[in-house]
Amino acid sequence: MAQRHLDPADSLAGPAPTGDALAGYLRAQATEFLRALRLHRENGAGASGSEGSVDAARALRRSARRISSSLHTFQALLDTDWCEAMRPELAWVSGTLAMEHAYTARLERLLTALHRLSGTGPDPAADSRTATAADSRTATAAGSRAAGAARVGAAAPRDAGLRNPPTSTPERSNLTVGAAKAGALLDRQLTLARTRAHSTALQAMGSSRFHAIADKVAVLASEVPLTKGATTTDLRPLAAAAHDRLTDAVTALPLITAGHPYNAAALVHGLSPDTVPHPQDAPWHQVRLLLRLHRYAREVVLNQPDAPADLRLRSAGRALNQHRDASEAAAAAAQAARTPRIAPATAYALGVLHADQRHEVEAARFAFHQSWQQEAVSTR
Repeated sequence: MAQRHLDPADSLAGPAPTGDALAGYLRAQATEFLRALRLHRENGAGASGSEGSVDAARALRRSARRISSSLHTFQALLDTDWCEAMRPELAWVSGTLAMEHAYTARLERLLTALHRLSGTGPDPAADSRTATAADSRTATAAGSRAAGAARVGAAAPRDAGLRNPPTSTPERSNLTVGAAKAGALLDRQLTLARTRAHSTALQAMGSSRFHAIADKVAVLASEVPLTKGATTTDLRPLAAAAHDRLTDAVTALPLITAGHPYNAAALVHGLSPDTVPHPQDAPWHQVRLLLRLHRYAREVVLNQPDAPADLRLRSAGRALNQHRDASEAAAAAAQAARTPRIAPATAYALGVLHADQRHEVEAARFAFHQSWQQEAVSTR
């Protein structure tokens, strides 16, 4: 029998949901957007913004994603020109507001991994923030990067997957020496990126572009531009199409490779000078986006705004979020390793860190594979 995964129609019963349900969902999300915007303004959004402003920004992103996703899935029931104009604007809002949080989480993830790999302390960067810039210029750019690349190629894939690596090897000593400076370098780079992202978000929210979006969302809270036949059209075929796109994308993934806890091919690129995203990651990121579209379509069809996802959806989504976070953290470690004039031990530590995060990528793929296959077995 054919396998079925995460079918939104499995839990449906009763009358078919129509465009009225979509309109109600969009109005609810628009209201949430406006409420979050008001809270964000009331709590302040400066450099010392309160926890309330952080929560409000998260709520803004959440409602913007849901509106944009619903416009994508159910565009056939809405005014086409209006959808085409709104979707990229909402994606801009969500993406702009997400960057500061992403850099904060990425730095925490990398420093925690450095601590785990080297045992240098709870915050490898904290112990080294008093070091002078001269300490990291003790080697020439060519010499340091060549030595670092050689050590990464020789030892990183061997050590990075160990939760409790041996403490008496030369590689372990090199990692301990370089971890503090690697942490300090990552702290400087990602803190600067986070500060810039914060400034960009503040400028965006004060721009005429953002105010225009807020005005359109305010109109949406009371008036949804449905097509003439939307109120009698069943939403389930459109939601099923979103589910089918997800299923097709998962089918195209290399699940056989991901069915093993270690995939050496994922480390082939290492610290290559090529700065493009890792070629294996893009299909997985696409599946993550399609899973989100499916989950939000399910909310619309079930007429349960912000309905908690079932266990299978949560498990799959959690694995794909971990995949994205580890992939981006590995890229940040590789980017830091390309910094000119860093010491060989620092480059080595960053190489081990990069390999460790690529192992985390493979672990997330394996977890998703297990979750998906378990669902396949349960629905045969």
